[in-house]
Amino acid sequence: MSDTPQQSDEDLAAAWGAETGTEPAVDSAQAARVLNQAEIDSLLGFDNGPASGEDRTGMQKIIQSGLVSYERLPMLEIVFDRLVRIMSTSLRNFTSDNVEVGIDNIISLRFGDYLNSIPLPAMLAVFKAEEWDNQGLMVIDSAMIYSIVDVLLGGRRGTAAMRIEGRPYTTIERTLVERLIQVVLTDLSTSFDPLCPVTFRFERLEVNPRFATISRLSNAAILARLRIDMEDRGGRVELLLPYATLEPVRELLLQQFMGEKFGRDSIWETHLAEQLWNTEVELSVVLDEHVMRLSDVIALKPGHQLLLNTVPGGIVTVRCGSIALFEGRVGQKNNHVAVKIENELSRAHQPDRG
Repeated sequence: MSDTPQQSDEDLAAAWGAETGTEPAVDSAQAARVLNQAEIDSLLGFDNGPASGEDRTGMQKIIQSGLVSYERLPMLEIVFDRLVRIMSTSLRNFTSDNVEVGIDNIISLRFGDYLNSIPLPAMLAVFKAEEWDNQGLMVIDSAMIYSIVDVLLGGRRGTAAMRIEGRPYTTIERTLVERLIQVVLTDLSTSFDPLCPVTFRFERLEVNPRFATISRLSNAAILARLRIDMEDRGGRVELLLPYATLEPVRELLLQQFMGEKFGRDSIWETHLAEQLWNTEVELSVVLDEHVMRLSDVIALKPGHQLLLNTVPGGIVTVRCGSIALFEGRVGQKNNHVAVKIENELSRAHQPDRG
């Protein structure tokens, strides 16, 4: 056996560190703890669980806190439900085929996030809401493009639409898709009619999402995903409306039901009328009025007299605030000064105090 004393674990670690060029390991209690990837994902809320609703935690909740949920605009969901029903009829007449339109979901998101998530190739239609003086975006995916082209050009039923990716869309394809866009925009205008009149006008068609930027990337928007089925063909149409576009009708969209703003509450009206009749008001009897210079008013002192032109039994005015209500004569009743009302003054006889 060697006579060298037995080295401790710390001495061995220091020796190995010197030979390999690394610093010796510090005590585990003093070392800073390093999070693994699973712990980082959990902290940021990017765990494997659902990323929406109450399961969204951590940093995601903070990031998404600035978005306004579409559920705060109850009338907007009714508008899109109405759009689905109208589009089903319009597209059946447009394609002469059996068309079923459904709505997948309505979500709130940031415009930049949606722009980066658009699956390409696709066609992006920019349209303008004339009365609201702002714009919206409609995205038609590749499956829908080739399905509508196949149907309008007489493709046989029972065969899936051919999809040719990786080439620019032809003039014929763009023209046919524009006709579809016009139909959808007309139906969207009709859907908003019970709420407020608005005209959606098609402006341009783009294939690059960067050329279809109609809002700041950080601005919030509402996205409605529509599913269109034509027997065994079909695709998706997505409508995106920035919150800035909906701002002029935000008060209407906040209603719980159609016409809520114009509803009447007879119980409240009766209560208000009863309380008005019991309201006490202060009346003033004006014996006379005359104009004085400001210097004369300032010079008034105790003992000065103001001469009034009212004679006993003369006409005086009864006012409530600045509103002249009646004309009458001053008298006495039960040892009290009284006014006998003789005429009621209409608003047309009110003096001009402007």
